[in-house]
Amino acid sequence: MTRTVYLNGSWLAEADAKVSIFDRGFLFADAIYEVTGVVGGKLLEYAGHAARLQRSMAELGIACPLTQDELLAVHREIVRRNDLQEGLIYLQISRGAADRDFAFPTNAAPTLVLFTQAKAVLDNPKVKTGISVALVADQRWARRDIKTVQLLYPSMAKMQAASVGADDAWLVEDGFVTEASSATAHIISQDGTLITRGLSSAILHGITRLSVLDIARKAGLAVEERAFTPEEARDAAEAFITSATSFVLPVTQIDGQPVGDGKPGPRTLKLRQLYIENKLANAI
Repeated sequence: MTRTVYLNGSWLAEADAKVSIFDRGFLFADAIYEVTGVVGGKLLEYAGHAARLQRSMAELGIACPLTQDELLAVHREIVRRNDLQEGLIYLQISRGAADRDFAFPTNAAPTLVLFTQAKAVLDNPKVKTGISVALVADQRWARRDIKTVQLLYPSMAKMQAASVGADDAWLVEDGFVTEASSATAHIISQDGTLITRGLSSAILHGITRLSVLDIARKAGLAVEERAFTPEEARDAAEAFITSATSFVLPVTQIDGQPVGDGKPGPRTLKLRQLYIENKLANAI
């Protein structure tokens, strides 16, 4: 079935949606994006994603052409038009089209695109086995807190991990893990402490990360927001990633070495269960 997509105020069949070759998102990666999960036809953690979108736009000086209420209405309408019961909504907004110039244009109209992806986000087979990660040097730009479409290096890192048989990459900078190629990295130490990197420009401020840390604290887990080393990760009792796409997903192998007993950890699986229960109850 052909998807219906949203482009600058119009609803179009995906084959009919066209963006200018002069769009700065295409020429300069001058654009930001958000991904919102959908389960049961409802939006998960929408308020957090909408707030981060506003922050990213403010950092780049891009103005959204829609109000907050209009943007929520578009999200709900794209779910309805595509009968999306489970999956993702991808939003991208660029500075717009202008003749190629490194200097930002002052009068370009932003390009706003939304499309859906049907995907089984609840019944992920990797939950039962966990994923393997390879450690890869982090060579991205310094403002990772802005959710830009500058995703070439994360894609290269994921492919580098795949070349050695791993499912994903954990990026390492100055001797510490920053994050996964498209998710937040977490470990649970042998004494049961959840450790994840603190917020800064070095990592994306994950919406799922924030929720999981809150859930962990309420469940009685000690939480430390600090950088951790690859050695700490290898010696951890459990490890996992969080994202809007994977929720909470166990990591059972790092650079070919099992994490803990090499199986999804019980605290990780409990956090996944609690997260899903909480977010489904509060979906809109």
